[in-house]
Amino acid sequence: MSTRGPYVTIVVHTDGALASRTIRLPRWAYRALVGCAIGLGSVILLGFALYLPIAASAARVPGLVREVERLQTDNRKIGQLVAALDSAERRYDRIRAMLGADIVPDPVQLATTLPVAPAIRAHLASNSRRLETGPSHPTHWPLDDPGYVTRGQATGGPGSNTGEERHPGIDVAVPMGSPVRASGGGTVLQTGEDPEYGIFVLLDHPDGYQSMYGHLSRVTVTTAQAVDAGQVIGLSGNTGRSSAPHLHFEVRLDGQPIDPRTLVKEQS
Repeated sequence: MSTRGPYVTIVVHTDGALASRTIRLPRWAYRALVGCAIGLGSVILLGFALYLPIAASAARVPGLVREVERLQTDNRKIGQLVAALDSAERRYDRIRAMLGADIVPDPVQLATTLPVAPAIRAHLASNSRRLETGPSHPTHWPLDDPGYVTRGQATGGPGSNTGEERHPGIDVAVPMGSPVRASGGGTVLQTGEDPEYGIFVLLDHPDGYQSMYGHLSRVTVTTAQAVDAGQVIGLSGNTGRSSAPHLHFEVRLDGQPIDPRTLVKEQS
Protein backbone atom coordinates (compact mmCIF):
# COMPACT_ATOMS: atom_id res chain seq x y z
CA MET A 1 0.00 0.00 0.00
CA SER A 2 1.39 3.38 -1.00
CA THR A 3 0.25 6.78 0.19
CA ARG A 4 2.25 9.05 -2.15
CA GLY A 5 0.38 11.89 -3.74
CA PRO A 6 -3.29 12.62 -3.32
CA TYR A 7 -4.10 8.93 -3.78
CA VAL A 8 -3.72 5.80 -1.74
CA THR A 9 -2.78 2.63 -3.62
CA ILE A 10 -3.72 -0.73 -2.15
CA VAL A 11 -2.06 -3.79 -3.68
CA VAL A 12 -3.89 -7.11 -3.15
CA HIS A 13 -1.91 -10.24 -4.00
CA THR A 14 -3.54 -13.64 -3.68
CA ASP A 15 -1.30 -16.54 -2.71
CA GLY A 16 -0.44 -18.63 -5.78
CA ALA A 17 -1.61 -16.00 -8.22
CA LEU A 18 0.79 -14.44 -10.76
CA ALA A 19 -0.87 -11.10 -10.94
CA SER A 20 -1.62 -8.63 -8.21
CA ARG A 21 -4.65 -6.44 -7.96
CA THR A 22 -4.18 -2.79 -7.36
CA ILE A 23 -6.82 -0.56 -5.85
CA ARG A 24 -6.21 3.14 -6.06
CA LEU A 25 -8.31 5.36 -3.80
CA PRO A 26 -8.25 9.05 -3.18
CA ARG A 27 -6.83 9.89 0.19
CA TRP A 28 -10.11 11.30 1.43
CA ALA A 29 -11.94 8.09 0.42
CA TYR A 30 -9.33 6.01 2.21
CA ARG A 31 -9.69 8.09 5.34
CA ALA A 32 -13.47 7.83 5.13
CA LEU A 33 -13.24 4.06 4.71
CA VAL A 34 -10.92 3.71 7.70
CA GLY A 35 -13.19 5.97 9.77
CA CYS A 36 -16.24 3.91 8.85
CA ALA A 37 -14.42 0.70 9.79
CA ILE A 38 -13.40 2.15 13.13
CA GLY A 39 -16.95 3.44 13.73
CA LEU A 40 -18.48 0.11 12.78
CA GLY A 41 -16.09 -1.73 15.07
CA SER A 42 -16.91 0.67 17.89
CA VAL A 43 -20.62 0.15 17.30
CA ILE A 44 -20.16 -3.62 17.35
CA LEU A 45 -18.15 -3.48 20.58
CA LEU A 46 -20.69 -1.14 22.16
CA GLY A 47 -23.47 -3.48 21.07
CA PHE A 48 -21.74 -6.40 22.71
CA ALA A 49 -21.15 -4.34 25.86
CA LEU A 50 -24.84 -3.47 26.08
CA TYR A 51 -26.20 -6.83 24.94
CA LEU A 52 -24.27 -9.07 27.28
CA PRO A 53 -25.84 -7.68 30.53
CA ILE A 54 -29.29 -7.77 28.89
CA ALA A 55 -28.71 -11.35 27.78
CA ALA A 56 -27.49 -12.30 31.25
CA SER A 57 -30.57 -10.69 32.83
CA ALA A 58 -32.83 -12.43 30.33
CA ALA A 59 -31.20 -15.74 31.21
CA ARG A 60 -32.09 -15.16 34.85
CA VAL A 61 -35.76 -14.46 34.12
CA PRO A 62 -36.90 -18.12 34.10
CA GLY A 63 -35.16 -18.69 37.45
CA LEU A 64 -36.75 -15.56 38.88
CA VAL A 65 -40.16 -16.70 37.67
CA ARG A 66 -39.68 -20.04 39.40
CA GLU A 67 -38.53 -18.26 42.57
CA VAL A 68 -41.61 -16.01 42.52
CA GLU A 69 -43.84 -19.06 42.11
CA ARG A 70 -42.09 -20.76 45.03
CA LEU A 71 -42.52 -17.66 47.20
CA GLN A 72 -46.19 -17.46 46.28
CA THR A 73 -46.63 -21.13 47.25
CA ASP A 74 -44.82 -20.53 50.54
CA ASN A 75 -46.98 -17.47 51.15
CA ARG A 76 -50.14 -19.53 50.64
CA LYS A 77 -48.83 -22.14 53.09
CA ILE A 78 -48.04 -19.41 55.61
CA GLY A 79 -51.56 -18.07 55.20
CA GLN A 80 -52.97 -21.54 55.87
CA LEU A 81 -50.76 -21.92 58.95
CA VAL A 82 -51.88 -18.51 60.24
CA ALA A 83 -55.51 -19.50 59.76
CA ALA A 84 -54.90 -22.80 61.57
CA LEU A 85 -53.14 -20.95 64.41
CA ASP A 86 -56.02 -18.49 64.72
CA SER A 87 -58.47 -21.39 64.84
CA ALA A 88 -56.38 -23.14 67.51
CA GLU A 89 -56.21 -19.94 69.57
CA ARG A 90 -59.99 -19.53 69.34
CA ARG A 91 -60.46 -23.14 70.47
CA TYR A 92 -58.00 -22.58 73.32
CA ASP A 93 -59.88 -19.46 74.40
CA ARG A 94 -63.18 -21.38 74.36
CA ILE A 95 -61.69 -24.24 76.39
CA ARG A 96 -60.12 -21.81 78.85
CA ALA A 97 -63.40 -19.94 79.19
CA MET A 98 -65.22 -23.24 79.73
CA LEU A 99 -62.75 -24.36 82.38
CA GLY A 100 -62.61 -20.89 83.87
CA ALA A 101 -58.84 -21.10 84.27
CA ASP A 102 -55.59 -20.82 82.44
CA ILE A 103 -54.36 -24.21 81.20
CA VAL A 104 -50.77 -22.98 80.94
CA PRO A 105 -48.92 -23.56 84.24
CA ASP A 106 -48.16 -20.47 86.30
CA PRO A 107 -44.49 -19.51 85.64
CA VAL A 108 -44.24 -18.32 89.26
CA GLN A 109 -45.13 -21.80 90.46
CA LEU A 110 -42.61 -23.36 88.08
CA ALA A 111 -39.80 -21.05 89.18
CA THR A 112 -40.08 -21.60 92.93
CA THR A 113 -39.94 -24.59 95.22
CA LEU A 114 -42.49 -23.05 97.58
CA PRO A 115 -46.21 -23.59 96.93
CA VAL A 116 -47.99 -20.52 95.58
CA ALA A 117 -51.47 -20.31 97.05
CA PRO A 118 -54.26 -18.81 94.94
CA ALA A 119 -56.31 -15.91 96.24
CA ILE A 120 -59.30 -16.76 98.45
CA ARG A 121 -62.55 -15.11 97.42
CA ALA A 122 -65.25 -14.41 99.98
CA HIS A 123 -68.71 -15.87 99.57
CA LEU A 124 -71.31 -13.13 99.02
CA ALA A 125 -74.00 -12.99 101.67
CA SER A 126 -76.66 -12.51 98.99
CA ASN A 127 -75.77 -15.95 97.61
CA SER A 128 -75.98 -17.69 100.99
CA ARG A 129 -78.03 -20.89 101.17
CA ARG A 130 -80.10 -22.32 103.97
CA LEU A 131 -77.79 -24.92 105.43
CA GLU A 132 -78.36 -27.13 108.43
CA THR A 133 -75.88 -27.29 111.29
CA GLY A 134 -74.41 -30.46 112.73
CA PRO A 135 -74.11 -33.85 111.01
CA SER A 136 -76.23 -34.25 107.86
CA HIS A 137 -76.37 -36.11 104.59
CA PRO A 138 -74.26 -34.74 101.64
CA THR A 139 -77.13 -33.09 99.76
CA HIS A 140 -75.64 -29.68 98.92
CA TRP A 141 -73.63 -28.61 95.88
CA PRO A 142 -70.02 -28.09 97.05
CA LEU A 143 -69.17 -25.09 94.84
CA ASP A 144 -70.17 -21.43 94.72
CA ASP A 145 -68.69 -20.70 91.29
CA PRO A 146 -70.59 -21.96 88.25
CA GLY A 147 -68.85 -24.92 86.69
CA TYR A 148 -69.19 -27.55 84.00
CA VAL A 149 -69.53 -31.27 84.64
CA THR A 150 -66.82 -32.56 82.31
CA ARG A 151 -67.06 -36.20 83.39
CA GLY A 152 -69.77 -38.17 85.12
CA GLN A 153 -69.74 -41.32 87.18
CA ALA A 154 -68.69 -44.50 85.39
CA THR A 155 -68.76 -48.04 86.79
CA GLY A 156 -66.22 -49.35 84.27
CA GLY A 157 -62.88 -50.98 84.96
CA PRO A 158 -61.81 -54.64 84.97
CA GLY A 159 -64.68 -56.99 84.18
CA SER A 160 -66.86 -54.22 82.76
CA ASN A 161 -68.42 -54.57 79.31
CA THR A 162 -68.50 -50.82 78.70
CA GLY A 163 -64.76 -50.52 78.07
CA GLU A 164 -64.83 -47.27 80.03
CA GLU A 165 -62.40 -46.50 82.83
CA ARG A 166 -63.98 -46.64 86.29
CA HIS A 167 -64.80 -43.19 87.65
CA PRO A 168 -66.54 -43.19 91.06
CA GLY A 169 -67.54 -39.50 91.12
CA ILE A 170 -68.10 -36.49 88.90
CA ASP A 171 -65.56 -33.92 87.66
CA VAL A 172 -66.57 -30.26 87.69
CA ALA A 173 -64.41 -27.73 85.84
CA VAL A 174 -64.05 -24.56 87.89
CA PRO A 175 -61.40 -21.81 88.20
CA MET A 176 -58.27 -22.55 90.20
CA GLY A 177 -58.76 -21.60 93.86
CA SER A 178 -62.55 -21.81 93.93
CA PRO A 179 -63.87 -22.41 97.47
CA VAL A 180 -64.94 -26.02 98.03
CA ARG A 181 -67.66 -26.44 100.66
CA ALA A 182 -68.78 -29.47 102.62
CA SER A 183 -71.77 -31.06 100.92
CA GLY A 184 -73.12 -32.01 104.34
CA GLY A 185 -72.25 -31.82 108.00
CA GLY A 186 -69.91 -34.39 109.47
CA THR A 187 -66.37 -35.15 110.57
CA VAL A 188 -63.13 -34.88 108.60
CA LEU A 189 -62.18 -38.55 108.28
CA GLN A 190 -58.96 -38.02 106.32
CA THR A 191 -56.92 -35.39 104.47
CA GLY A 192 -53.73 -35.83 102.49
CA GLU A 193 -52.35 -36.33 99.00
CA ASP A 194 -52.95 -39.28 96.70
CA PRO A 195 -51.48 -40.08 93.22
CA GLU A 196 -55.00 -40.26 91.76
CA TYR A 197 -57.02 -37.78 93.84
CA GLY A 198 -54.17 -35.35 94.47
CA ILE A 199 -54.78 -33.24 97.57
CA PHE A 200 -58.10 -34.43 99.00
CA VAL A 201 -60.55 -34.23 101.90
CA LEU A 202 -62.74 -37.17 102.96
CA LEU A 203 -65.77 -36.40 105.16
CA ASP A 204 -67.81 -38.86 107.21
CA HIS A 205 -71.58 -38.22 107.40
CA PRO A 206 -74.43 -39.95 109.27
CA ASP A 207 -76.05 -43.22 108.11
CA GLY A 208 -72.98 -44.55 106.29
CA TYR A 209 -72.52 -41.61 103.89
CA GLN A 210 -69.10 -40.22 102.99
CA SER A 211 -68.06 -37.45 100.59
CA MET A 212 -64.70 -37.09 98.83
CA TYR A 213 -63.26 -33.87 97.37
CA GLY A 214 -60.18 -34.35 95.15
CA HIS A 215 -57.60 -32.42 93.08
CA LEU A 216 -57.58 -29.57 95.60
CA SER A 217 -54.86 -26.92 95.77
CA ARG A 218 -55.28 -26.32 99.52
CA VAL A 219 -56.99 -27.95 102.50
CA THR A 220 -58.48 -25.69 105.17
CA VAL A 221 -59.59 -28.34 107.69
CA THR A 222 -57.81 -30.96 109.80
CA THR A 223 -58.46 -34.63 110.51
CA ALA A 224 -61.19 -35.30 113.14
CA GLN A 225 -62.50 -31.75 112.82
CA ALA A 226 -66.29 -31.34 112.89
CA VAL A 227 -67.65 -29.35 109.93
CA ASP A 228 -71.08 -28.04 109.05
CA ALA A 229 -72.73 -28.17 105.65
CA GLY A 230 -71.46 -25.32 103.48
CA GLN A 231 -68.25 -24.82 105.46
CA VAL A 232 -65.18 -24.22 103.28
CA ILE A 233 -62.94 -27.28 103.51
CA GLY A 234 -60.46 -26.42 100.74
CA LEU A 235 -59.76 -24.74 97.41
CA SER A 236 -60.05 -26.34 93.98
CA GLY A 237 -56.88 -27.08 92.08
CA ASN A 238 -55.12 -29.31 89.56
CA THR A 239 -53.23 -31.83 91.71
CA GLY A 240 -52.96 -35.59 91.27
CA ARG A 241 -54.10 -37.24 88.05
CA SER A 242 -55.54 -34.13 86.50
CA SER A 243 -55.07 -32.35 83.19
CA ALA A 244 -56.91 -29.10 84.03
CA PRO A 245 -58.28 -27.32 87.11
CA HIS A 246 -61.40 -29.09 88.40
CA LEU A 247 -63.03 -30.64 91.45
CA HIS A 248 -63.59 -34.38 91.81
CA PHE A 249 -66.74 -34.77 93.89
CA GLU A 250 -67.61 -38.24 95.11
CA VAL A 251 -70.32 -39.58 97.45
CA ARG A 252 -70.17 -43.05 99.01
CA LEU A 253 -72.84 -45.05 100.83
CA ASP A 254 -71.58 -47.90 103.00
CA GLY A 255 -68.25 -47.71 101.17
CA GLN A 256 -69.78 -47.92 97.67
CA PRO A 257 -69.75 -44.89 95.35
CA ILE A 258 -73.10 -43.52 94.24
CA ASP A 259 -73.88 -40.75 91.77
CA PRO A 260 -73.78 -37.47 93.77
CA ARG A 261 -76.52 -36.05 91.58
CA THR A 262 -79.00 -38.54 93.06
CA LEU A 263 -78.65 -36.68 96.40
CA VAL A 264 -77.67 -33.16 95.40
CA LYS A 265 -80.71 -31.44 93.93
CA GLU A 266 -79.37 -27.90 94.01
CA GLN A 267 -78.59 -26.19 90.72
CA SER A 268 -74.89 -26.48 89.84
